[in-house]
Amino acid sequence: MGSTKRTTIRLTDERQRLLEQASAIVAAGPTDDPPNSDVIDAALTHLIESRENLDDAREELDPTTIKLFNTTVVGLRYRTSVESRWR
Repeated sequence: MGSTKRTTIRLTDERQRLLEQASAIVAAGPTDDPPNSDVIDAALTHLIESRENLDDAREELDPTTIKLFNTTVVGLRYRTSVESRWR
């Protein structure tokens, strides 16, 4: 029998705003209200897939094109390494 790690996420106004925006993206339709856990799971999956996609694209695209897809969370720096600028 495994245990589940539990944590309480303090919802600041900014975090609540981000969750609402992300929820609208994850929702199946205008009346759908997915639970925050589903929204967080989708956001984490998207972050991981974005990083993998950027890593893969480096092999086929030039640095200028890749920079168009950088975000404030995931970005590629050439001649050094892939790094997250988040936090």
